[in-house]
Amino acid sequence: MISKKSLDLAATRAQLKASRGKQYWRSLNELADTDEFADWMYNEFPRQAAALPSAVTRRQFLKLMSASLALAGLTGCNGVGQRDQERIVPYVEAPERIIPGKPLFFATAMELGGIATGLLVESHMGRPTKVEGNPDHPSSVGATDVFSQASVLTLYDPDRAEAVTSEGRIRTWDDFLGALGDALAPVRDAGGAGLHILTETVGSPTLGAQLTALLDALPGATWHQYAPVGRDNARAGAQAAFGEDVNTVYQFGEANVVLSLDADFLSCSPGSLRYTRDFADRRRVRAADNDMNRLYVVESSYSTTGSKADHRLPLRASEIEGFARALASELGVEGVAGGELPETVSATWLTALADDLRANEGASIVIPGDGQTPAVHALAHAINAALGNVGSTLYYTQPLDTNPGEQAGSLTPLVDALNGGAVEVLIIVGGNPVYTAPADLNFAEALRNAGFSAHLSLYQDETAQVAGWHIPQTHFLETWSDARAFDGTVTIMQPLIAPLYQGRSAHELLAALAGDLSGDPYEIVRATWQEQLPTEAVWRAALHNGVMEGSEFEPLSVTLADDWDAGPSPALDPSELEIVFRDDPTIYDGQFANNGWLQELPKPISSLTWDNAAFVSPATAEQLGLRTEELVELQYLGRSVLAPILVLPGHADNSVTVTLGYGRTSAGQVGEGIGFNAYALRTSDAPWFGGGVEIVKTGREYDLALVQGHFRLNGRDELVHATTLAEFRENPDEFGTEEGTVHEEGVPGQEERPAEEEEHELPSLYPEYEYNGYAWGMVIDLTTCVGCNACVIACQAENNIAVVGKEEVARSREMHWLVVDTYYTGDAGNPSAIHMPRPCMHCEKAPCEPVCPVAATVHDSEGLNNMIYNRCVGTRYCSNNCPYKVRRFNFLEYADETPVLDLLRNPDVTVRSRGVMEKCTYCVQRINVARIEADKEGRRIRDGEVVTACAAACPTRAIIFGDINDPDAEVTRLKQSPLDYGLLAELGTQPRTTYLAAIHNPNPALAGEESA
Repeated sequence: MISKKSLDLAATRAQLKASRGKQYWRSLNELADTDEFADWMYNEFPRQAAALPSAVTRRQFLKLMSASLALAGLTGCNGVGQRDQERIVPYVEAPERIIPGKPLFFATAMELGGIATGLLVESHMGRPTKVEGNPDHPSSVGATDVFSQASVLTLYDPDRAEAVTSEGRIRTWDDFLGALGDALAPVRDAGGAGLHILTETVGSPTLGAQLTALLDALPGATWHQYAPVGRDNARAGAQAAFGEDVNTVYQFGEANVVLSLDADFLSCSPGSLRYTRDFADRRRVRAADNDMNRLYVVESSYSTTGSKADHRLPLRASEIEGFARALASELGVEGVAGGELPETVSATWLTALADDLRANEGASIVIPGDGQTPAVHALAHAINAALGNVGSTLYYTQPLDTNPGEQAGSLTPLVDALNGGAVEVLIIVGGNPVYTAPADLNFAEALRNAGFSAHLSLYQDETAQVAGWHIPQTHFLETWSDARAFDGTVTIMQPLIAPLYQGRSAHELLAALAGDLSGDPYEIVRATWQEQLPTEAVWRAALHNGVMEGSEFEPLSVTLADDWDAGPSPALDPSELEIVFRDDPTIYDGQFANNGWLQELPKPISSLTWDNAAFVSPATAEQLGLRTEELVELQYLGRSVLAPILVLPGHADNSVTVTLGYGRTSAGQVGEGIGFNAYALRTSDAPWFGGGVEIVKTGREYDLALVQGHFRLNGRDELVHATTLAEFRENPDEFGTEEGTVHEEGVPGQEERPAEEEEHELPSLYPEYEYNGYAWGMVIDLTTCVGCNACVIACQAENNIAVVGKEEVARSREMHWLVVDTYYTGDAGNPSAIHMPRPCMHCEKAPCEPVCPVAATVHDSEGLNNMIYNRCVGTRYCSNNCPYKVRRFNFLEYADETPVLDLLRNPDVTVRSRGVMEKCTYCVQRINVARIEADKEGRRIRDGEVVTACAAACPTRAIIFGDINDPDAEVTRLKQSPLDYGLLAELGTQPRTTYLAAIHNPNPALAGEESA
């Protein structure tokens, strides 16, 4: 029986909610609590419950370990890139720089898609353990992405290939060289005819020089390039616009207005870390008189960039070209053909956008997505030229690729040559074309026709299973090389450890092809830069800094061709369901499939882990009778795959998006058999989107490990505070919430009260404590956080946080100490979003402390809420009493104690055992390192001297940490901002982590329009 008191409380709560403006929700299930329940919303998120099925077996769990069971032998690095064959023994006299317990940092770079990201890698006694961004490198400016953070785990992965193999048998490098020499003899006599080399995008100047020299010596040989996430459309668009291929470099710091045409420039695009930093710097609001840029996003699927939009328009991928043409016509761009606005787009939206761009001529950017048609790229170039943006907010350079050209058009002739028996020798340098090549090319069958084939890669992957020979490849932390950043800047990549698995680098393989059977990567790279870096001092400076001074490309002067527009692309049937292919935000094109950190990292927007899914909009799901976790068959151009449905807010209607990289059959113990293979539907003539896909129901279900609903702060609203720039300027002393009020949630019947009354001290039973030394605190800026999750994986790498696997994640048992919540507001068809990182709040009045029966969670003299692991007996009282739900319980001793795993772990952080609580510590180990250095010098710790792992990785600098007792510290100044507020501060917990309210900058001309 329901009591009258319960009914009264429910009514009061309903009245409070009705009186508010924006209502935020984290998942479609939450939205269903307030709206009519739709059939397509079904069991989106599992609840945490002890009654769930029993835990995974130890055998199953060990298969999911972040670094698996055992590692191959570890050898030292002699500093010149040569293999040290001596047995490791303890130092009698250690090298001068090697001090036990004190790490060294080395500058290097990680290449992805042919573009380098500058890094600093932490090394403990010769073993790399942690990656940070290089503040002197133009691409990273001190930040990192999820791929570089997780690269150390790939380095130690025991599933990496360990030996040269041929037809499944272990061979030696000398065996391979002998077989290669025999196969090349007739090819050399024929001037190289019959020799084909397949690479991914080559950005390394040294590797490019080796390939060029080889082709000069053997002019009959052919070099092919193919990367599944390539930039063929961008290249073709530049050719159409300017008659030549160019690289576009954006300067977001100069842009007041930004338009993205299906471009997720805050995520995986070349230069995204630098672009994210510059973009965020123009959105950072510290005072009412600060300026702020404005972002418009037109896209097919909700992206990281779309989540930061001031105005967002969901359109099918095929409709974006029509929108771009209509915009170009509205702006008066000469030479544009067509220009019919899609039916779903308001003319007011287009006019307001065009007026905003015109008002910011020379201070705006139009960015096309790599997956859009060449016509969209050409249109973007033409619009930027017409607005006078070239030379101001963007400039052009020569291509970054060593061998620029159409990659899909390069792979097809190779397949034809293989099928025609014209390939005597095929050398595949990196990549996995058997898995990633377009389905219509049937590359696996074609490869079997090669007379001699060899494949160089990190893993015994799908291509290695078909190629005649497989050579284990060195990790980028194991070899010498070089790479270019998005602006052309060169970094010399130096090894931090000798090859763990007897791998060979691409430079060694190319040297062997050229006849140098003892090629040394160090000597090869050094020879490339002998002229630019002639002395040892200059060479060492380039190594130390991670940047070769003056190596960036000079801007090019280009002119828009008279016939730049070839007309509209072939139209797709608007009545047909459209399929869109995208690279995955955590495993990219599939090359990181065996990385447990990345598999378990929640994907931005979708919050999906350990899987991919077919994304559809709420309206499309309702129309087709689909629901989340329903298994369907995607049928496209005579091919089909089984895929689970995930209903995604903000997705374009009549469209389905699938991500690449899953469905691997030979990836390693972690990555095999996960998800579905979207490459099986992808064709060479439509690699990014196409029409005519059909969704056929199977009547079956598929469990997805979604984390968006995990660790909810149940019964709490107004967790995020948001306002507009105009409202903040009108009333800069308030938060800017609806009607200038702050709402108290969780206190039934309490009236709303003015925001100016928020500042009074709440009563507390806890004793007060005066912090005379340090008082550590954190501020997180919700305006600049883009939800990229780099902070989450940086915390995992820094603090030895274990991977638990899909089944445990589904039980809400993931161990991440930091989560990034996404809150939506507005209609599910096109909501706006705010990202909120949620670590331990380190409450001054911490509710977790008095309930612990063994005093395992205690406060220290600097305000940190500490966990004493060897006291914890696992009662979980602290977790139950934590209103923020930021504590994790180690149910199954996820961190295996196998000794060899110590190679990966941070030695400054305790490895926890089963049955204890874990949580964010504000990286207390980093505080202690700074404290020791300051004590030795007889001073206080300086502001900025302690940077937590999450703050160090953040590309937008949204996380600020420091001593709030220091009046000049940045964190102290931010906590005095009117935008600063404490999460659930009405509970009297006095959190040391606070937030700056999110600020948007909408166009007044679009007030009331369906947009963010």
